Amino acid sequence: MDKYGLIGYPLGHSFSISYHNQRFADEGINAKYINFEIASIDDLNQVLSQNPELKGLNVTIPYKQKIIPFLDYISPEARAIGAVNVIRVVHDGKNVRLRGYNSDVIGFVQSMEPLLESYHKKALVLGTGGAARAIAYGLKSLGLEYVYVSRYERPDTIQYERITPEVVREYNVIVNCTPLGMSPKVNTCPQLPYEALDERNILYDLIYNPDETLFMRKGREQGATVKNGLEMLLLQAFASWEFWEGREK
Repeated sequence: MDKYGLIGYPLGHSFSISYHNQRFADEGINAKYINFEIASIDDLNQVLSQNPELKGLNVTIPYKQKIIPFLDYISPEARAIGAVNVIRVVHDGKNVRLRGYNSDVIGFVQSMEPLLESYHKKALVLGTGGAARAIAYGLKSLGLEYVYVSRYERPDTIQYERITPEVVREYNVIVNCTPLGMSPKVNTCPQLPYEALDERNILYDLIYNPDETLFMRKGREQGATVKNGLEMLLLQAFASWEFWEGREK
């Protein structure tokens, strides 16, 4: 039986295991998807040695960047983003080779593109982690300028307290790449001048639990278009299969 899995820590909120195992059942595929909750990225070698049937992995927080030194190949897109969330495990005799890709940008671009109008030219990316870099890469491929938003003073970022009503009117696409608002802390949201939003704004949240975050609700109440991360997640899962089967983008 082939094995696939997810590495990260913690994995209590994982969507992947139920999605992929349901697909195996529906399509009669002799395979199993397993959560590998590892406390250190160095435990990856143990996962590989104890699971010789392993064909592919997804990678989640906090290992999307830490995984890179372990890879034998990294796609140009993943290298540019600086984060990997899909690994194809290739067995070459006794050797195991790891090929790294990023499906975040694929899922985001395909999910975001139908929402965009001609007046959507600039975006705020809330957060500066691996997911935020993938989103920034996707926005650039869609022809949008972007700026990162952080709580801290960092190069090429702005701080939340400097986001004025004028900023959210100019940067009228806002993508939340932070965990603010994720269950169980559903009463939190990024610090923004929500009262300045209108129907020309898009608020896109990578979070999918709950279905509507406080960030989204505050935007919707002002007439903005809002979307959560579920479709992006489904598109990412589909893209993982493409990579695992060698149909590389």
